[in-house]
Amino acid sequence: MARLEAYNKSLDYSYAPGIFPATECLKNAPDRCMRLLLSSASENSAGANALREAALSAGVRVEIADRALERISKKENCFAAMVYKKAEGVFDEDSPHVVLHHPSDSGNLGTILRTALGFGLVNIAIIRPAVDSDDPRVTRASMGAAFSLNVRHFDSFEAYRQAYPDRQLFPFMLTGAVPLDEAVRKVNGPFALVFGNEASGLPDEFAQQGISTLIPHSSRIDSLNLAIAAGIGMYAFTSKQED
Repeated sequence: MARLEAYNKSLDYSYAPGIFPATECLKNAPDRCMRLLLSSASENSAGANALREAALSAGVRVEIADRALERISKKENCFAAMVYKKAEGVFDEDSPHVVLHHPSDSGNLGTILRTALGFGLVNIAIIRPAVDSDDPRVTRASMGAAFSLNVRHFDSFEAYRQAYPDRQLFPFMLTGAVPLDEAVRKVNGPFALVFGNEASGLPDEFAQQGISTLIPHSSRIDSLNLAIAAGIGMYAFTSKQED
C-alpha cells in the first residue's frame, strides 16, 4: 500500500481521527472508506476492537500504524483514524440550507456541522475562500457528523445563488433588520440560513439579500461566537417548522 502523507488539502483523501469519528465514517459513508489505521495501544479498547471488526466486515483494510497516527493527529493518544475519499455532497431538493460564507476556524466549522445535524439540517453550502472542511481537525470537531451531511462548496455566493435562485434567504447580521423571533415567522417555502466569517461577519450588501436577521443580545458584548449564533439560528428556524 502507498505511504500515507501528513494531511494537506491537495490530497484526494483525508482522515477521520478518533474512534467515534472513524466509526461514524464507516457507518454513514462506507463506500468512501479506504483504510482503518489503529494504534498498537488500542488492543484493550472495546471501541477500537468493535471498529476493527466492523471495518473487516465491510471489506476495509485494517493496519497498525502508530507513526501515521502521530502524523495525522499530532497527538500520541489517538487510537484510530479512518482514511476516506473526499467527495462533494448532493443537496436534497426541498430541504433547508445552511450557507457558511468564508468560515475560517476549523473548530467552529466542526461544531456547526455537528449542530446542524442535530437539528436535522443536512445541506451545508460553504462559500470559498474557507477553512478546508476535510481537514482532520474539522472532522474531529464535528465528531464525524460531516459523514451524515451533504457538504457542497461554491467559489462565490453568486455561484450559490445561480444554483438556487429561488431559495428564501435569511442572512444573519449584527445590523439585521428583523429580530430572530419575527424572522422565523416569515418563512415561505425552501429557505437558507446564511452566516458570515468569524471576524468580519457578512458584507453589508447581504442586508439586501432576503430578510436580514438579528439575534438580539446584551450590549455588554459586541457579537456572538459564530458557532453559537449558528446554533441559535438553526434551533429557532427548525423548531418553528415543527410547530
